[in-house]
Amino acid sequence: MRATGGKVDVSFDLVINALIAGILLGGFYAAVTVGISISFGILDIVNIAHPAFIILGSYLAYIVNSWLGLDPILISIIMLPVFYALGASVYQVYYASFERRGREAMSGLAFFFGLLFITEVLLILVFGVDYRYVEAAYIGPSWRIGVMDFPLRMLVPCVVALLMFAALQLYLSKTFIGRAISAVAQDQLALRLMAASPTRIKRIAFGISIATASIAGALLIIIQPVEPSVGREYIGRVFAICVLGGLGSLPGTLIAAMLLGIVESFTSTFYGPSWAPAVAFGLLLLTLAFRPSGLLGR
Repeated sequence: MRATGGKVDVSFDLVINALIAGILLGGFYAAVTVGISISFGILDIVNIAHPAFIILGSYLAYIVNSWLGLDPILISIIMLPVFYALGASVYQVYYASFERRGREAMSGLAFFFGLLFITEVLLILVFGVDYRYVEAAYIGPSWRIGVMDFPLRMLVPCVVALLMFAALQLYLSKTFIGRAISAVAQDQLALRLMAASPTRIKRIAFGISIATASIAGALLIIIQPVEPSVGREYIGRVFAICVLGGLGSLPGTLIAAMLLGIVESFTSTFYGPSWAPAVAFGLLLLTLAFRPSGLLGR
């Protein structure tokens, strides 16, 4: 990119690589957001602590990778049942303490804020505030095809995120439990008539939403070193993507994440990184002004 006679010449190489970087970043944003899309978009549970579970996934990937040298993505897949059980347990406490008593609005939000800060403080006490990172064969190298550059530390997380989305979409659309999860926020009476407990379905769904944090955490520490408070950077983005895509729509979440990633990439490339969040959230406001339900919202 150069200035000529008062005009800015933008090279094709720069544009195409900014687009590729945006798509790859969008794939990562999708992985980070999918848990919120389930808990907030489908279950109407404002789990503000979700980024803390993602950071927890990052640190578990770091610990096992440091001790045993296993691939961080493999570690995250092995840890899926642990995170599912953690999510189911958190929902059970939330349900018994707040939802069953009809106090899930402000009290429930305070509960998740508490989880966020407790998790962050515990990680600081155990690991300190130093940045941690993992080692893997694909961190560092890039694929170059013509003028197009594909850094593997971004490409691998994007592919894993897309596979996770495809698996979740198939589960939600093709299985009885999946369809029950999609319906639980709309008609709990119909679920009871089908001999399905709404509380059990919500517990399963919330467990799945937290299980996705295991994979998202591994992808995060592959892309960048982490420290306990880094999750705060993503709180605004994940809820913005969830709302922009349409509450409860996984395809909408994926499209919104890709759109936000591309906008941030082009803004960072041509105007500077400091403008990226402002432009991204400006896009959210414009979209909601013309389509309040989001891109694929009902």
